Amino acid sequence: MPFDPEKDKVLEKWECEETGLVVSINQYANGQPKVQIGPRMLKKKDGSDRAPAKAGRLTMEDILWLYDIIDEVKDKLSSLAEPE
Repeated sequence: MPFDPEKDKVLEKWECEETGLVVSINQYANGQPKVQIGPRMLKKKDGSDRAPAKAGRLTMEDILWLYDIIDEVKDKLSSLAEPE
């Protein structure tokens, strides 16, 4: 079965203002919701968005931000995921 972009949903999204790192909870069709780390949404010098880039290696700023939001991400994913 080929990938269908219309079945791919972003259920929740967090973005780090300092580094542009995005963490989201996504679901494809009726599958289990899953956490995605990346892409990185960087800004041009004029303030407009550039094309998304891979998250790549995480900086200390990324890790501290992720640490700050991880309980919120976990709680949201728990509320969305069906028990296995």
